[in-house]
Amino acid sequence: MEMKDKDTLIQTLLDCALACEHCASSCLQEDDINMMADCIKLDRDCADICTQAARLLQRDSVIARQYLLLCEEICRLCAAECEKHDHEHCRQCAEACENCAEACHANHEA
Repeated sequence: MEMKDKDTLIQTLLDCALACEHCASSCLQEDDINMMADCIKLDRDCADICTQAARLLQRDSVIARQYLLLCEEICRLCAAECEKHDHEHCRQCAEACENCAEACHANHEA
């Protein structure tokens, strides 16, 4: 992967992780937290996986490109859950997750 493209992908992963962290924190402020439980869980998983993917890419790990397959999957799951909720933080998170899933899809190895 060319360095410029790698840097862009790493930034996309980190942007997604931050959007997920923000969404999870905001979900905890909603009136019905129980209704947001799945969203919070997926937000946290997605943030962790995206952050780890960025680390692996940064250090040129031999499994970085394969790991992006998992990252794409969690991003799509998180986006689908966030799209079920009518909150601005969920909308922003879903958008970040979709962007990240597409970036991972374009760069992963099967």
